[in-house]
Amino acid sequence: MDPLVIVLMVAAAASAFCWIASLLTADTSWVDRLWSVVPVVYVWIFAGAAITTGQDPARLLLMAVLVTAWGARLTFNFARKGGYTGMEDYRWAILRERMTPRQFQVFNLLFIVLYQNALLVLITLPAYIAWQHPSALSGWDVAFGLLFAAFLVGEFIADQQQWDFHQAKKRAGGTLEPGFVATGLFAFSRHPNFFFEQAQWWTFYAIGAVAAALTGGGWLNWTIIGPALLTALFIGSTIFTESISASKYPAYAEYQRSTSMLVPLPRRRSRRQAPA
Repeated sequence: MDPLVIVLMVAAAASAFCWIASLLTADTSWVDRLWSVVPVVYVWIFAGAAITTGQDPARLLLMAVLVTAWGARLTFNFARKGGYTGMEDYRWAILRERMTPRQFQVFNLLFIVLYQNALLVLITLPAYIAWQHPSALSGWDVAFGLLFAAFLVGEFIADQQQWDFHQAKKRAGGTLEPGFVATGLFAFSRHPNFFFEQAQWWTFYAIGAVAAALTGGGWLNWTIIGPALLTALFIGSTIFTESISASKYPAYAEYQRSTSMLVPLPRRRSRRQAPA
């Protein structure tokens, strides 16, 4: 059986579970709880297919190991923030207040459940390209694998810095100026963890593109839609998240002006430092 068919069957089951669970529990964060799990399952399905069909599985095993490391890190970070204890994403609660119950349930089904589960399939499809275009592991694969690992370390550092800040904020009674983390990697990007997350999936796409290119195809293929849609989702989510932060913290507007939103860059000069 084509491994993509198996992946789509698992994705359909995951989608049904998330929708039914959201109706039974009035909690729409079930996709969040599967976010770091199902991509790992999908890539291992493609890797398993390479093994069972007698292909050289080295590239797909590399891809599966990288995504497993990604999933383990994200699961750890999500768990320590209470994501598996019934805590709903605060952004969904805000949107629920802005919509009628019917509107929110339509949003829940079409965007939270179906769109996001479809996206979790799409970002893993470079592994399908690698399965369709078997070839020996190359130096390009190793280079992109190391780059993926570097981005993974960067995301771990950013998440740890954010965690340390919020823990210090709790110890200070819930107030710690300026109210949000703006040091470490956050001095160069307002969301370095988001940047590294997207960069990993663009690198994952590149590994699939290597497989296609080595077997006579081009570096550009249709699975680029996965990282492209993921980037679009992150940009939209970031804009919404920042609108909330700006309404809570007076200093956030200046932080937005002086610091890059995603790509880590040197901080721009503050207006207070600008020459008269």
